[in-house]
Amino acid sequence: MASLFPVILCGGTGSRLWPLSRAGHPKQFIEFGTSSLLADTLARCARLEHAQLIVVSNEEHRFHVKDAVRAFPAADIILEPTQRNTAPAIALAAFRAQEAGGAQALLLVLPADHRMDPEEVFAEAVCKALPAAADGRIVTFGITPSTPATGFGYIITGAELPGGLYEVSRFQEKPDAATARRLLASGTALWNSGMFLFRADRYLEELQRFRPDIFAAVSAAWQGRHTDGRFLRPAAEAFCASLADSIDYAIMEKTDRAAVIPLPLRWNDLGSWEAFYEISPHDDHGNARQGDVMLEDCRNCYLHSTGRLLAAVGVEDLAVVETRDAVLVARRDRVQDVKRIVQRLEKENRPEHALHPRVCRPWGSYERLAEGERFQVKRIVVEPGETLSLQKHYHRAEHWVVVGGVAEVTLDDEVRLVTENESIYIPQGSLHRLRNPGKLPLLLIEIQTGSYLGEDDIVRISDVYGRTDQPPAPLANPKETP
Repeated sequence: MASLFPVILCGGTGSRLWPLSRAGHPKQFIEFGTSSLLADTLARCARLEHAQLIVVSNEEHRFHVKDAVRAFPAADIILEPTQRNTAPAIALAAFRAQEAGGAQALLLVLPADHRMDPEEVFAEAVCKALPAAADGRIVTFGITPSTPATGFGYIITGAELPGGLYEVSRFQEKPDAATARRLLASGTALWNSGMFLFRADRYLEELQRFRPDIFAAVSAAWQGRHTDGRFLRPAAEAFCASLADSIDYAIMEKTDRAAVIPLPLRWNDLGSWEAFYEISPHDDHGNARQGDVMLEDCRNCYLHSTGRLLAAVGVEDLAVVETRDAVLVARRDRVQDVKRIVQRLEKENRPEHALHPRVCRPWGSYERLAEGERFQVKRIVVEPGETLSLQKHYHRAEHWVVVGGVAEVTLDDEVRLVTENESIYIPQGSLHRLRNPGKLPLLLIEIQTGSYLGEDDIVRISDVYGRTDQPPAPLANPKETP
C-alpha cells in the first residue's frame, strides 16, 4: 500500500476562545492543561505508521509551527500566502505528497485543534479505512453522536461498505434543536468531524472536476513555489487568485466517491468555552476550573485563570476567562457571541484582538510585564543556540538583566558574556545583538526607556532567520509587533 502522509491544517484563529486565543497566537498553540492542541495532534500522528508529516499554516504562525514540530525534523511546513479555506490548503498538501510519495500517496487530513478519547479508537479506524482510500474512496470520519448537538454539521449514512464503512447519503448543515433530535433518533447520522483520508491523485482529480478554477490557481502556485529553510512557500500571486472554499462544499457534497467510517469516541472540536466546560472535570456544584480559582456558592460555571487569582461569589452559568491583559465574562449560553467582541476590538484597532501577552519569535518568546509613559518591561526567553537580529533603535534605550542562563551580547564592536544576576545597558542608537550560547533557555528582564517604544523602532542590520525590515513607520498602535 502507498505511504501515508498526515496533513495537519493549522491556520485557524479560534476567535470564539478569546481572550486566550488571539489572531497572533491561536488556540492550537496554547497549552490547555499539560499540552497544546497541536502537540496532541502531532502525538496522534506519531501513533500511526506514516512517511512524512505535512503541516499547512500561514505566514503569521510560521514560528509557532516551527517550534511545535521541532521533534519532527523531516516534516514539511507549507505556508499559505493568504487563507483560502480548506480546499486549496489540502490541494497544496496533495501536490507535495505526490512529489514525496507518488501519485497514489495517501493523505490523512486532520485539523490541529481537536481532542478525542480514546486515541486508540481513532488509530484503529484509520487502519480500517486505508484499503478503501487506497481503492479511490474519499473517506471522512463521522463521530457517533452522544447528544442532539446544534453546533456540528452531520453526515447521513447510506449503504454499508466493506471494512465497517458506509456510503455518504448526504450532508446536513448545523441543524436547529428539533432537527438535531430527529437526526439523533434516526440512528443514521454522525457528526461531521472535518477529518479525511484519500489518495492525493483522487483528491486532485475531484478538485479539477468540480472546481477547476481552484485547481488551476493552486497548481500554478505550487509550480512557482520556493523553499525558505523549513518552509515551503507557494507563489503568492497565483495562490491569492484562488477563490476560498471548503473541502465540504468543493468536493464532499458533489463527489460520488465519498465514504464515512464511524468513530465511537469522545470528541470535541473545542470551538467555544462551552466546549471546554463540557470536557473539563466538574466539582460537586457543576463548576469547571483551571488555574488559580477560588469559588464561594457558585454553580455550573467555567472559570479559567492564566496567572492571577480568580475569585467568584454567588454566580451561576457563567464563563470567566482571565489573561494578563483582558478578562472575559459571559453567560455560558452566549459564549458563541464572543467573536462579536473580537470584531469590535479589531474595528477599533485595539491590540487585544490579535496580540497575546506572550509573543513567539523564531528565537524564543517575550511577554510584556509592565508599561507606562516612557517605559516598558518585558520578560524575554531565548532558546538554546538561538540568536536575535543585529539591530538598533532610534528612539529607545534598553537595560538587560539576566536572571537565568548566559547571554552573549554584541554591543557595537564588543562581544561579552553576561551571566546570571549581571546586567548590561544598551544605549539608544547602538548596534546590538543577543545570543544564547548555552544549553538551557536564557531568561532575562528587559527594561525599555525612551520617547517611543513601538516594536517598529527596530532597524535590523542582519538576521539569521531571513527577516527583513520595511522602512520605519509608526504602527497604528505602538504596542503591536510586526
